[in-house]
Amino acid sequence: MSRLLRSLAGRVTLLTTIAVGLAVAFVAAGAFMTVRVQMQSTLDNSLLDRAQQATRTSALSQLSTDLKIPSWALGAGDIRVAFVYPDGKVLTPDQGPRLYIGEPEFAVAQGKRAYNIRTIAAGGTDYRVASVPAATPGEALVVAQSLEPQKQVLARLGVVLLLVGLLGVAAAGVSGWAVARNGLRPVRRLTVEVEAIARTEDLTPIEVHGDDEVGRLAAAFNEMLRALAASRDRQRQLVADAGHELRTPLTSLRTNIELLTQVDSPGAEALPAGARTELLDDVRAQIEELTTLIGDLMELSRHEPAAHLVAPVDLADVVDQALARVRRRAAGLVFDVDLEPAELVGDAAALERAVTNLLDNAAKWSPAGGTVTVRLADGTLTVDDEGPGIAGEDRDRVFDRFWRADESRGMPGSGLGLSIVRQVAERHAGRVDVEESPAGGARLVLALPVGAAAAAAGPAGPLGPRPTSPPPAAGPTARPATPPPAPPTTGGRP
Repeated sequence: MSRLLRSLAGRVTLLTTIAVGLAVAFVAAGAFMTVRVQMQSTLDNSLLDRAQQATRTSALSQLSTDLKIPSWALGAGDIRVAFVYPDGKVLTPDQGPRLYIGEPEFAVAQGKRAYNIRTIAAGGTDYRVASVPAATPGEALVVAQSLEPQKQVLARLGVVLLLVGLLGVAAAGVSGWAVARNGLRPVRRLTVEVEAIARTEDLTPIEVHGDDEVGRLAAAFNEMLRALAASRDRQRQLVADAGHELRTPLTSLRTNIELLTQVDSPGAEALPAGARTELLDDVRAQIEELTTLIGDLMELSRHEPAAHLVAPVDLADVVDQALARVRRRAAGLVFDVDLEPAELVGDAAALERAVTNLLDNAAKWSPAGGTVTVRLADGTLTVDDEGPGIAGEDRDRVFDRFWRADESRGMPGSGLGLSIVRQVAERHAGRVDVEESPAGGARLVLALPVGAAAAAAGPAGPLGPRPTSPPPAAGPTARPATPPPAPPTTGGRP
């Protein structure tokens, strides 16, 4: 990670240097061109002013007779003049390199142009040439000035801009490196803390500094640590609770098996047939309890059910099948049932198990000859019993894994039945609640989205993609008279 941060700092520095270098280059080029254009404009204006002043001071014929440079040009060694006459003759008073007078200057002498300014080369030197008409028609005065002084100034300016630009780029690189290192310091600190957590597996939240992006990242990481710590605590609690719940039936099973083994050993006194049968029945019951507990644990460990089990389901059919099972195990109870069709998309097997756990829980706590009331309307299943009910302070814990009230310790069950109900409800975007029954017992309410509510949950809810086949047509649903055999399920009533 530290190598990655160094690479990131290097990239930030490089990008900063490139950006500043480009900016400096554009600014320097703009300044150079501005100065060059401004000097050119100043020189052109100066040449035109001098040429016009000369034409007003003296006639060209007089200048040509004296072959002298006028007083306005004296002391300016970089100034040269030439005279254009009506007969096309060109006279240069000085002895310098010949100025190549061309068509633009003749056009000025002939009155075709008011003036002309251009650059020409003479003797390896560039001159800026200005031509203006004289007082005598057909004559023109040409004033030329060397561009060497201007080139020297521009050359010095270019060197200065280059040096300043290089210094600016170097300063930008150093500043970018410093800013990158200081900016990545919180990231490096967070990296060190995260690496320490990964190395020590200590899920203590880290300290958050500030509310910037790194601070929000640290806060989000703390949320993840808390969730991970809670998950690990739940896992440890599940293992501890499962070990505790498995220890009791395993101890009893081992005791019974050892007793049967000792009785069957040579020389041991034989057990009466009734006692032996009772021991074997006890062993079978303990094996069934272990099987149920292991099945419940496997059900709770499922996070993503198989997609091929998801299909349109009538919750009323599911409740009918669960009632058929529970009635066989609770023959002494009366079931008051009123069911309305409720179409939804879900896992029929998981829903049946959840409903069975609710009914088993009510049957276990109902007195002999009592009534269990079952109602299904608008996708809400309500199960009322006539038992002692659930204390208000215990209602928030009845859906916890392995939690059981003190009065239920001696009763059958693993304490996982209602946990499975809650997990199935959440997987189907529903909920399960516990209330007080009007009959004085407990009321468990399983609410699932059906119809339009199920469609509003989205095309692929918590159970995975929905089938592409259309749901069955509305109308009476045929319910099996004889439900398929299934192993008994023990509810997890507290």
